[in-house]
Amino acid sequence: MEKVYLLIPIFPLIGFIINIIFGRFSKIKTINTIAVSSIFISFILSIFSVYEVFMGKTIEYNFYTWILSDDLKVSFGYLIDQLTAVMLIVVTTVSLLVHIYSIGYMHGDPGYARYFAYLNLFVFSMLMLIMGNNLLQLYFGWEAVGLCSYFLIGFWYKKKSASDAGKKAFIVNRIGDFGFALGIFLLFISVQTLNYFELFPKLLGLQGQTVNIIGLNIDLITLIAILLFCGAVGKSAQLPLHVWLPDAMEGPTPVSALIHAATMVTAGIFMVARLNPLFGLSETALAIVAFTGAITSFMAATIGLVQRDIKRIIAYSTISQLGYMFLACGLAAYGAGIFHLYTHAFFKALLFLCAGSVMHAMAGELDIYKMGGLRKYMPITYITFLIAAFAISGVPGLSGFFSKDEILWFAYSSPKGYGKILWLLGTITATLTAFYTFRILFVAFHGKFKGDTEVLHHLHESPKVMTYPLIILALLSLFAGYFSVSHFITPVVGEGVSALPHEEEKIVMAISIFAALLGIFLAFYMYVLKPQLTESLYMRFQKVYKILWNKYYFDELYNYLFVKPTLWISRIIVEKISDRKIIEGVVNGIPKLCYFAGGKVRNLQTGYLQHYAILMIIGVCIILFIILST
Repeated sequence: MEKVYLLIPIFPLIGFIINIIFGRFSKIKTINTIAVSSIFISFILSIFSVYEVFMGKTIEYNFYTWILSDDLKVSFGYLIDQLTAVMLIVVTTVSLLVHIYSIGYMHGDPGYARYFAYLNLFVFSMLMLIMGNNLLQLYFGWEAVGLCSYFLIGFWYKKKSASDAGKKAFIVNRIGDFGFALGIFLLFISVQTLNYFELFPKLLGLQGQTVNIIGLNIDLITLIAILLFCGAVGKSAQLPLHVWLPDAMEGPTPVSALIHAATMVTAGIFMVARLNPLFGLSETALAIVAFTGAITSFMAATIGLVQRDIKRIIAYSTISQLGYMFLACGLAAYGAGIFHLYTHAFFKALLFLCAGSVMHAMAGELDIYKMGGLRKYMPITYITFLIAAFAISGVPGLSGFFSKDEILWFAYSSPKGYGKILWLLGTITATLTAFYTFRILFVAFHGKFKGDTEVLHHLHESPKVMTYPLIILALLSLFAGYFSVSHFITPVVGEGVSALPHEEEKIVMAISIFAALLGIFLAFYMYVLKPQLTESLYMRFQKVYKILWNKYYFDELYNYLFVKPTLWISRIIVEKISDRKIIEGVVNGIPKLCYFAGGKVRNLQTGYLQHYAILMIIGVCIILFIILST
């Protein structure tokens, strides 16, 4: 039975191969059938594997030795334990719904077959990442999802902003992935294995070992953990490598849902949770993970307060929620982090697909201030968006409440001295999250329509192939939190340290609920009851608004520090010196030298016999001189 589970990633790969080769010659229905059925089969097989794990079985199988070179021995196989089981449910469920939704959303697009082929490849890559039983397979999937994101973000490559966004995502991730690769190299050098079950028992032997770098002795485990975390910072869009994710909105909206909910950005969280025995041995590394997550979460939430683009607001929400997950992992509450990943996948996919439904009705419009009153024309989209908004805000009873509050509980009750600081940042962020999410709802779906009258005449609810996935995701957003993922994966990641007295726990929960309701009330007050208030606040806090509108000037800073110097070096050294002087000098100089030498030799061909006789005599004299001199 173990061999069958290899088909979980293989079927999406088969779907990719068929559609990328034959898709352009196939009917739309054929393309749909191949793409969706391949994911559906993976989903069914994932359910069977999860059932086996739920019954207490851990499934590991090595198919063959992939690499054998000196001390490096890597098998091609897979591992399905509690952590992988949760990720399989997330990836296959969301991917299946996104594929179905895409049938309606991408209808009529000239790149239809290519789109579904890339989507299948994206899912295959993520499944390889989470199912691998060693770090090299994880790295393969890690790089493959990065490549697929480049394909899909820049899918409409004739649009310059889309192609630029794809390149930006690819290049920024290379920075984090460089550190990630170094971490894997250093880990292998230290323990001589990349297999998880062989690797983890050897980590204790690394305690106390140091590495000397420019005269500084750095703890080996801390260095490895930080290098690996560099990859997570890039892949999961955390400070300071978060800048690619908002621009990734240039891709088709279903792609955004897939990237933000089930693939790509969740890879960093999964990696830290999977390597929890390593991170757990370094308090410094855990502190860096926790503070990076908390600061990123707060910063992204503040940016989301003022953005007008519906997809970018949701994108900054993703960055913020990922920060929550890293905050939990940094407190060694890996189960809570994965629990939030699990619930977040459903309501975040729902938010993006609702945004796509709005764009579908609004002829591609993204500015929420050119919408308004959409609930009358799009009731299903409105209700499902409302459910997603309640879930991400942490309203009691919905999925986001359970996972978000568990993270806040662990932060408040943490024995670490900085636990209360992280809790405070997380609680403030919860208020901001509720505010900017309901800002979208009240501005876009309530009030009067503020867009083009021509668009108003064509407003309609999306087709069933798009609304059915919304309804399913809404149900998951309502009820997914009742399955305690954090307890399910405890055998793999351990149990977070929490020692709150029962009464104090109630107080923390009450504060969390109050924070969510406060954000919702403020959004209602400012955008429904007193909409004129926003203008007066803007006039009073123009400087703060400008900073937030320009996203703390990260893009401008990177452009000044890295982009412009790189372009200058390229022009001066590469173009003017290397290219023009050296390469063109050699390429064009050799023919010129041959032509010049040929011209001089040609002058010797006079046609007079006496000239040739003189040259022969001179040549004989030279030869005799050389012979006699030696």
